[in-house]
Amino acid sequence: MLAAYFVSDIHITSADSERGRLFLAFLQSFRDTSQITHLYLLGDIFDLWVADHRYFVDGYADIIAEIRRLQDAGVEVSYFEGNHDLYLRDFWEQELGVTVHAGPTAVRLGDTRVRLEHGDEMDPDDKGYLFLRWFLRTWPISFLVRHLPGALIARIGEKASAKSRDYTSNTKVIAPENSVAKIHQHARKVFLEEPFDLIVSGHVHVRDDTRIDTGDGEFRTVNLGSWMDAPCCLRLDQDDACFIELAEGQFT
Repeated sequence: MLAAYFVSDIHITSADSERGRLFLAFLQSFRDTSQITHLYLLGDIFDLWVADHRYFVDGYADIIAEIRRLQDAGVEVSYFEGNHDLYLRDFWEQELGVTVHAGPTAVRLGDTRVRLEHGDEMDPDDKGYLFLRWFLRTWPISFLVRHLPGALIARIGEKASAKSRDYTSNTKVIAPENSVAKIHQHARKVFLEEPFDLIVSGHVHVRDDTRIDTGDGEFRTVNLGSWMDAPCCLRLDQDDACFIELAEGQFT
């Protein structure tokens, strides 16, 4: 039985924040792990996570423990780097065993061909962000973030994350129709490169679910939006994919 879940852009600021508690409750709701086969974390799960600093590992120990429990039960967990969570392989892959993706990837889930990505490379006109994305992954920055104290990284990162979050939530979605048009333009482009049935992304804090006919084929494009606006997940089974709204208290 296929039961794949997709979440992104939760932007957890602390374990005891509202979104932190809700995400933990969401993970704990799968007490019967036969109800979930795959979990895809499509980036910006945390408002900041860098490498394997104990500051982050210890701060989110309960969430990590639940993900480890799901893995131990056979659930396939994948984490896509976003613009708030970087150098994930240091802990999430090497220590926890989660499959980490630094960019888009294609998978087959049952009979469905799925393209997955955080979505921060969808807008080729956003030169400033694309430069910043490249710069943050250069070897000097890689060296610094791995060797500076975690608390210092957190202080610097919290300010940068706040600016990035404001940019994504406000500047990028002043005209939601423009953001959706960019998502669809990107989806059409990559579909021609490698066809798929479904593309799932995040990053842009606008929820969208659209079926597109290119003339060369049809596909469905889903952007998950943000938990800051309306917490949700996407569930894909053998029959269809659907949104599930989430709220604190529904899992108790």
